[in-house]
Amino acid sequence: MLQFQPPGFGQKVVHTSVGFMTYYTQTTAPWLIAERENLPPLVFLHNFGGGACAYEWSKVYPAFAVTHEIIAPDLIGWGESAHPVRDYQINDYLTSIAEFIRHTCRPPVTVIASSLTAGLIIRLAITHPFLFQALFLVCPSGFDDFGQGVGRRLPLGLINTPLLDDFIYTIGAKNELAVRNFLQSFLFAKPERVSQEMVQAFLASAKQPNAKFAALAFLQGNLYFDLSLYIQQLTIPTVILWGEEAQFTSVQLGQRLRKLNTNAIRDFHTIPDAGVLPHLERPEVVIGLLQRFLKINT
Repeated sequence: MLQFQPPGFGQKVVHTSVGFMTYYTQTTAPWLIAERENLPPLVFLHNFGGGACAYEWSKVYPAFAVTHEIIAPDLIGWGESAHPVRDYQINDYLTSIAEFIRHTCRPPVTVIASSLTAGLIIRLAITHPFLFQALFLVCPSGFDDFGQGVGRRLPLGLINTPLLDDFIYTIGAKNELAVRNFLQSFLFAKPERVSQEMVQAFLASAKQPNAKFAALAFLQGNLYFDLSLYIQQLTIPTVILWGEEAQFTSVQLGQRLRKLNTNAIRDFHTIPDAGVLPHLERPEVVIGLLQRFLKINT
């Protein structure tokens, strides 16, 4: 969805063993394209859920376009990346993200990620620590942390019923009213902060061909795991941000996870008056914290 990207950002494609991944980076004015190859990369990874895509970070990464090479992909099954018809599993994302980083960057890199994707990045940083220099994570979770599933909101019988799953996805993710309601009621702390552009960007992603397969895998819980079983093994310097009013995964959950590994997790910031996407709802706060984080860790 190039039309929702900030000025000066264009679209490129990388091929992984799971499928091609579209990503956004500086390509035209006002950015200094000739000097970009010498800039350190910043990789921004979006959340999971109906309509998820790289747009989620688009209010943050332009602030770093002069000092860093911005790399913001749509994950497999989301946005304008490949949407293979398959039963998506955790390893599909661990594999494709690792391959994507190798293809686009010279490791180690700094990765910025949110929610379930941030949880997956922690797992990847444990098994492939050489890929990562530092992690800046927003509400990282496996959605089944400490054995307490928080993500599933519909009975599996409904989600797995042929034709009915199409109906659920259509009414829940492919119409403007539903997208706006989900953003306002579940993802943002203040409904009035949801703009028409945000609604249209999420809607455009949700309407991509075969977009339902990754979304339903998420709803079914196929991608959930218990992050508390992994986070103690993390060694990469990490900072965590958490929206104070985040639903599904509360601040208390985040603080409990942080206590499991205070050596790697150097700091934990609660963002007041924000939900699970503070980088979209209150980008100016996230930009400031990320600037400080980069000064310390790069």
